[in-house]
Amino acid sequence: MEAKAIAKYVRISPRKFKPICDMVRGKNVDEALAILKFTPRAGSPVLIKVIESAKANAENNHEMDTDKLFVADIYANQGPTLKRFRAASMGRGVKILKRTSHVGVVLKERA
Repeated sequence: MEAKAIAKYVRISPRKFKPICDMVRGKNVDEALAILKFTPRAGSPVLIKVIESAKANAENNHEMDTDKLFVADIYANQGPTLKRFRAASMGRGVKILKRTSHVGVVLKERA
């Protein structure tokens, strides 16, 4: 049995999420939340929210034991990119890409 949670269209680049995801993959849920709480990165609060949501889904929807849960899979895929232009010298416009992410967490019970 597994419990999932997904946060879509998060306005942080997946490149900034992926190192944080690698830190908590395979850890127990409480240990992962403790690591993220003290990680000074922009994506940490978002990942905390998604992991807590998956934990609540496991407890309420699937009747899983929350003490045995671990982060089986965590990912940050690229979402749609917002394309903007900024004025540059000599009447030019420079393209700015504002990237978004889809962050997902899968929790499973240890045997």
